[in-house]
Amino acid sequence: MGYEDIVFEKESVFLVTGGAGFIGSNLCEVLLNKGYQVRCLDDLSNGKQEHIDLFIDNPNYSFIKGDIRDLETCLKACEGVDYVLNQAAWGSVPRSIEMPLLYEEINIRGTLNMMEAARQKGVKKFVYASSSSVYGDEPNLPKREGREGNVLSPYALTKKIDEEYGRLYSKLYGLDTYGLRYFNVFGKRQNPNGSYAAVLPKFIKQLLEDEQPTINGDGKQSRDFTYIENVIEANLKACQASSEVAGEAFNIAYGGREYLIDVYNSLCRALGKDIEPIFGPDRKGDIKHSNADISKAKEMLRYDPSWSFETGIQAAIEWYRENL
Repeated sequence: MGYEDIVFEKESVFLVTGGAGFIGSNLCEVLLNKGYQVRCLDDLSNGKQEHIDLFIDNPNYSFIKGDIRDLETCLKACEGVDYVLNQAAWGSVPRSIEMPLLYEEINIRGTLNMMEAARQKGVKKFVYASSSSVYGDEPNLPKREGREGNVLSPYALTKKIDEEYGRLYSKLYGLDTYGLRYFNVFGKRQNPNGSYAAVLPKFIKQLLEDEQPTINGDGKQSRDFTYIENVIEANLKACQASSEVAGEAFNIAYGGREYLIDVYNSLCRALGKDIEPIFGPDRKGDIKHSNADISKAKEMLRYDPSWSFETGIQAAIEWYRENL
């Protein structure tokens, strides 16, 4: 269970793209704590300088400020690297609907540049962030790989195309790629600010500051909220996965299902707040219900998530209380 016992060769070098972001900085921290060399590539368009400052004094950490849309930058970043954890992307379904061209440039061309650089530089494993949004309008629960519907946003489309490139790069070029379909990841260092912020950190911040949060829709939509520690486990285990399952994409979640209004009420209880939410319109492009079948990742990656929603949300609340 977990990732504590996962071991790589002593001199292993990891490249974390988007390493100044939420998921990327958590990956950097765990890898550095395990004693491996970590190279972070980020253009700081979404990532934060403070997430670099956390590690910059560690001799095993190096930072490259660069854009994955530039192939030369990607080639430089992959020089001498064993494992790539590609987290660099722009998230947010609503923002992608407003900026489809930018999402195509960053999430598709940028990811393709990274795969090509990894191929040219002989990287052993290329693990990349996909998304549960690829399931689109497929109505059945739980969501199962190979049973996808029509995508509902440019963001979802970019991730679907990334998976196709991952499959092709494994089949045509022998680059071991592993796509991780994240389901609503949350945890420490997730940005609670701005109109595109994820719902959990935004709610926590607003409740701590006695503000009235807005729930998009009726609150009866459900999500498979996934704590960051489970995502770290999946990334590290994908780096040790068999080449026989390269080119595949995997659901990465806890396998639970939480209704948003219930989550909101539990946050109010945990924070000792009695604040009625505002109910706003549904968000365009959103999936109504999300719940993952994680049996494929369990079987092929040995993924065994140990952080439930309840355990994770308590840890997240404690972090935001101390850091906001």
